Amino acid sequence: MKILSGLTSTINSLTSVVIALLGLGIVVALLGGNVPFLDGVADNIVNLVQGLGDAGIVGLVAAIIILNLYK
Repeated sequence: MKILSGLTSTINSLTSVVIALLGLGIVVALLGGNVPFLDGVADNIVNLVQGLGDAGIVGLVAAIIILNLYK
C-alpha cells in the first residue's frame, strides 16, 4: 500500500508540473509568438475546445471527466 501511495503522489506532482508548464506555454505563446517547443500551444487548445463543442453531449461529458481529473 505504501508503494501505491508513493506512486500516486508522484503522478500528482508530475500532473501539477505539466499543468503549470501548459499555462506558461499559453502565456509565452500569446505574448511572444513563435517560441521553440511551444509553437502552436494556443492553437492546440482552441482545436481541443472546438472539437469538444462539435461533439455535443459527448464533448460535454468528456469535458466533465477532464475537469474531474484535475481536481
